[in-house]
Amino acid sequence: MLSLSLALHVLSAVLWVGGMLFAHQALRPAAGLLQEPERLKLWSAVFGHFFPWVKAAIVLLFLTGFGLIRAYGGFGQVGWPVHLMLLIALTMTVIFGVIYARPYKALKAAVAAEDWPAGSEALGVIRRLVGINLLLGLMTVAVASGGRFLAV
Repeated sequence: MLSLSLALHVLSAVLWVGGMLFAHQALRPAAGLLQEPERLKLWSAVFGHFFPWVKAAIVLLFLTGFGLIRAYGGFGQVGWPVHLMLLIALTMTVIFGVIYARPYKALKAAVAAEDWPAGSEALGVIRRLVGINLLLGLMTVAVASGGRFLAV
């Protein structure tokens, strides 16, 4: 059971962080070649497909993460990397919640109303927040893979 929890935990993190990396560093520059209406429709559709995966990843990350902490004896027995990963995960989850509740909702409404300036503004906010979450996610991967080897 421990191996399954760890595998689901890592796969969930890879899905979320890898998806953000792809969207931010590959899809975003390529989508810039499109005219504004097509670009905004594309992003609205992409987020509509990606965000359910992110929600599932978040749920699995917390369930498996707390399960792993429990399996290793609780918070008092795990090292600082686990505490830092939890702090970053909470921060990333709040940022995702903000993205989902505000600018993503605004982007969908703008696309439906064909209000391209409002859609571009919402997409800009999403881009910045995803960029922050991407950096936090990459930090988490670094901490998860090498944190225990650092003396603090």
